[in-house]
Amino acid sequence: MLKKKFKTEAWSSIFLLLCLFTLTVSAQNAPPAEEVKVFVMELQGPIDPRTNRYTKLALEEATEEKADLVIIEMDTYGGALNDADEIRTRILEYPAPVWVFINKDAASAGALISLAADSIYMANGASIGAATVVSGTGEAAPDKYQSYMRSIMRSTAEANGRDPQIAEAMVDEDLEVEGVSKKGEVITFSTSEAIQHGFAEGQVQSIEEILERNGIENYEIIQYEVSLTEKIISIFINPFISGILILVIVGGLYFELQTPGVGFPLAASIIALVLYLVPYYLNGLAENWEILLFFVGLGLIIAEVFFIPGFGIAGISGLFITIGTLIIMMLNNDALSFEFVDGERILKAVLATIAGMLGSLVFIFAGGLRFVNSNAFRRVALEDTQDSKQGYTANYRTETFIGKKGTAYTVLRPSGKILLDGEIYDAYTRGDYIERGAKVVIVDDRGSSFKVKLEE
Repeated sequence: MLKKKFKTEAWSSIFLLLCLFTLTVSAQNAPPAEEVKVFVMELQGPIDPRTNRYTKLALEEATEEKADLVIIEMDTYGGALNDADEIRTRILEYPAPVWVFINKDAASAGALISLAADSIYMANGASIGAATVVSGTGEAAPDKYQSYMRSIMRSTAEANGRDPQIAEAMVDEDLEVEGVSKKGEVITFSTSEAIQHGFAEGQVQSIEEILERNGIENYEIIQYEVSLTEKIISIFINPFISGILILVIVGGLYFELQTPGVGFPLAASIIALVLYLVPYYLNGLAENWEILLFFVGLGLIIAEVFFIPGFGIAGISGLFITIGTLIIMMLNNDALSFEFVDGERILKAVLATIAGMLGSLVFIFAGGLRFVNSNAFRRVALEDTQDSKQGYTANYRTETFIGKKGTAYTVLRPSGKILLDGEIYDAYTRGDYIERGAKVVIVDDRGSSFKVKLEE
């Protein structure tokens, strides 16, 4: 009996050893754990159209990189509600997990964006909350904006399993949450408080620590870097640069009108206009209707100069519309509502536009003479004097036209065209303005144009 028991135990031991050997060999031959692609982007500074575009481009690149996980390192005091809402929606709809690492502050719009993430981690001394909507002056915005903010804070918290009442109380100071906040104060959580109330998963000091806490050992961190093109675009939305571009736009148009056919001033003006409009458009500042309105203003100015007599309503309206749209394109307004635009930013936009306009005037008067005397101008301008003593003559006609009568075919201010014996000729006045259809008399026929006056 004892011998039989010994044999059973021996075979059991051999079987266990064989199993252990098999598992060991399998473990050695097993492929290594697949590397996790961790895409990291930073969200720092004010939330505005630039950060909105930044997150859009970053998440697009994360998709191209086939990232398994996106981590947003955040430090912001908030910003524009409309841009924060778009970023929030983008994060909620993103197919891969999105985590937020609050490395100091996630206030106001930053809190809303954080709540959209699947997980929140906070550094020591960080905070989240204080999401009351404020105007550009720093005062609380009207209740319709507060109501909307309360609604999206509540729904965003619900989407990720966080307490919606606490999220709403981060906006509304009149909302009291038992054991969390008192009436008259909005909720702002420290790191430990956020963990206690389920608004953060833990306290960490680095992204690597976040990955370690989640058992991710084999990973590749892909740090999002803004492309050179985007860096250049960000340069051109600086109000100072915008002022310089306005100077080139106006100055180029002026010199092209003064020296038609040269081409370079017009080309410089068009390039400056493109460099002005495109960056603001890409960053969501210049809306389609603003760009359209700008060209309407420009069209009114051109119509005043070439088609409408004098300088009246069309010209002045066009000037105001053009300058106005150049200003509002710099500002993140909501259909001409500047309630949430910082007053300092409005001042910078106005000063940049005025400086650009005044600078163009200085450039026109001070630089005009230098341009005329430049080598570039000499290459396209005729400087030789064709003196009559050398046989040159301005009158190539075999018969005189002086005294002949015709009709103003176009408006003459002072140049235009006249109709004479069924033929159309170039003409000009002595500075007088002559309406289309008026009777005129030729007083000088030298040169390629007739000098005319009103028939008495």
